[in-house]
Amino acid sequence: MIIDFHTHAFEDSLAAKAIPFLENEGNIKAFTDGRAAGLLASMDRAGIDRSVVCPIATKPSHFDGIRRWAREVRATQPRLEMLLSIHPDDPDALAHADETANEGFKGVKLHPYYQRFTIDDERMFPLYERLAARGLFAVFHTGFDMAYPFDRVADPVRVRRVIDTFPALKFVATHLGGWRDWEESRKYLIGQPLYVETSFCLHEMPAAEARAMILAHPADRILFGTDSPWSDQAAELARWRALGLPEDFLAAALGGNAARLLG
Repeated sequence: MIIDFHTHAFEDSLAAKAIPFLENEGNIKAFTDGRAAGLLASMDRAGIDRSVVCPIATKPSHFDGIRRWAREVRATQPRLEMLLSIHPDDPDALAHADETANEGFKGVKLHPYYQRFTIDDERMFPLYERLAARGLFAVFHTGFDMAYPFDRVADPVRVRRVIDTFPALKFVATHLGGWRDWEESRKYLIGQPLYVETSFCLHEMPAAEARAMILAHPADRILFGTDSPWSDQAAELARWRALGLPEDFLAAALGGNAARLLG
C-alpha cells in the first residue's frame, strides 16, 4: 500500500476560489482542481492507495466547517484520511482536540504561517500537551513558506524545542524537517524521534543529498508526502523510487510507517 501523507483538497464550492487564490499567493501552478474528486483522480494516475488530507483552519471559526466537510468525505471516500485543524486563537482549542479524538480522527494540521503562530510559542503548549494526551498526531508545516517572507517561525531549532519538551507528541515535520532550511534540519532534526515527510523537497535538492538525509533518519519515522495539488503525485513517487533506497526501507516509507501511524 502506498500512502501519501501530505495532500490538500477543498470542498467543491470552495476549490474554485481557493486554488486560483493560492496559485497567485505562492506563484505556483496546481496539478489538480483542488476537489476531493481531483485528488482521487491524481491518486489513480500515480498508483497511490490512500492520501492524508490536511486542511488548515485560518480562523478559529473554521473548525466546525472543516469538521463537517471531513465527516462527509470520510463517509463517502474511504481512500482519503481526513485530518482536522485547530486554530491557535480558538478559545475552545482544547475541547476541539478532545472532540477530534472522540470522533475518531487521527490527527490535526497546524501551519505557523497561515495560522500566525510561532511553533515553540509557549501559548501553544497546552494544545500540544492535549494532543499528546489524546494520542493524536500533529502535521506541522516546517521551514519557510513560498507565499510568505522567510521569517523563522517554524525552523528546525524551534521544532527541536517542541519535540524535546513534548516527547510523547506524535510530531510530523513536513518538507524534510524545514523547507529550504535543510542544513538546519540535518543539524537539529534528522536522526531525532519525530516523523519527517518529504513533500516539495526532492525536486529542490540534489538526489544524493535527499537520499543521505532520508537514510540518516530512523527508518520507522520517514513518510512519503507530495503536498498535492502543489506537486504532481506521480512525479513525486517516481523521484522517491529513483533514489535507490533499500527495498524494505522504501516499503516502510511509502506506506508501512503511515499505516502504523494511522492505526
